[in-house]
Amino acid sequence: MKQLQQAPAGSTETNTLSRGLSARHIRFMALGSAIGTGLFYGSSAAIQAAGPAVLLAYMIGGAAVFVVMRAMGEMAVRHPVSGSFAQYASEYLGPFAGFLTGWTFTFEMAIVAIADVTAFGIYMGFWFPEVPRWIWVAAVVLFIAAVNLMKVRVFGETEFWLAVVKVAAILAMIGGGAALIVFGFQAPGSDHATGLDTLLAAGTLFPHGFTGLLLSFAVVMFAFGGIETIGITAGEAKDPARAVPAAINTVPWRILLFYVASLAVVMMLFDWRAIDGSSSPFVQIFEALGLPAAAHVLNAVVITAAVSAINADTFGAGRMLYAMAGQSHAPRSFARVSANGVPYLSVLVMALVLVLGVILNAVLPQSLFLLIASVATFATVWVWIMILASYLAMRRRHPATGERGAYELPGGALSAWVALGFMGLVVALLALSADTRVALYTGGCWLALLGLGYLWLGRRRASSVPRA
Repeated sequence: MKQLQQAPAGSTETNTLSRGLSARHIRFMALGSAIGTGLFYGSSAAIQAAGPAVLLAYMIGGAAVFVVMRAMGEMAVRHPVSGSFAQYASEYLGPFAGFLTGWTFTFEMAIVAIADVTAFGIYMGFWFPEVPRWIWVAAVVLFIAAVNLMKVRVFGETEFWLAVVKVAAILAMIGGGAALIVFGFQAPGSDHATGLDTLLAAGTLFPHGFTGLLLSFAVVMFAFGGIETIGITAGEAKDPARAVPAAINTVPWRILLFYVASLAVVMMLFDWRAIDGSSSPFVQIFEALGLPAAAHVLNAVVITAAVSAINADTFGAGRMLYAMAGQSHAPRSFARVSANGVPYLSVLVMALVLVLGVILNAVLPQSLFLLIASVATFATVWVWIMILASYLAMRRRHPATGERGAYELPGGALSAWVALGFMGLVVALLALSADTRVALYTGGCWLALLGLGYLWLGRRRASSVPRA
């Protein structure tokens, strides 16, 4: 498999990424990607759309994402390379598919990172409402750039401890919330007892009908965006054959615990109809319960989660640009590696992209998040579709071995086809709402631009070939 290579063609040892990520780093980096703005802030929009049925939406979406992750994991174990799924798309679907996948993932990471820095500014506004949001966004951009320019082990340790904070906080919140429910704590001014009565305050699990459930998928799938970054870590993992599967196998219980359980507790404590999106629903709920100290602690936690997610987004985009440079799908300058073993130019480019987030927060402070989340959902789902398509093509070329202990997708091609159909449905659902429809227009324009860019690159290569 000629195209599946760790370093760019013709590179020297100084252009090779450093293998400094342990299984512990990768496992918690997966948490950093999956548990961030989508849960702590974006969940408010999903709750408003679907009501209590949002719990079902997270379970369905999580199951589909797990299939994507297992398919990617099977390919990553076979071929542990940086920029993994873009290179798999090139190998199994053709160079143009790899070009589309790599650049769309980079676009996804950029958009998700802008959403994350936007949420960071909103969280800081809970404490400092008079300070312009863009100031906080600028500060976090500088911090993230500095961390990502250090050795990959520094990045891994930073991500590990940021993830530890938010995981511990979510567990404490679930435990504390469950205790309040068990002991019958009632929110001031509420007519409902905590528990199922509050969860079903609207009288049904589907207060906005089945349509509400469908509309929530636009935000629900955004919440899982970036989790595929686990596959990219294979190029810098010390033992990818063991570390990558270990991280992927934790996806189902993470989704059930951190998304479904936490949101179930939240909606059993507080009438979901009062969630307005002005801040994190977790912070708003504990503040309304008359527990201001808990609200402040949770705000600190969601800030940590946002920083963690931005950190992971920057890492993922940088490593993908590095890998694409090796395939001549990106400028060769992105293949340059610093003395720390970091593709520094790609990190600096991501920092410039986040500066755009600073400008957007200054110009569109109120309507920016939902717009970005919708565009990110399109890019995220498109990348997942390409991963599944690459997997199906790989299975046709290399049938399952069925060997005991082999890391293979449960259900094989059938599971992949079902997940692929679901991803197509999510893309179609973006057209149902005027707020999310812009994502289809933006996504279509993006893919068209990539098509033109690929044609231009092809002509440039052809013109550079000396004539006989």
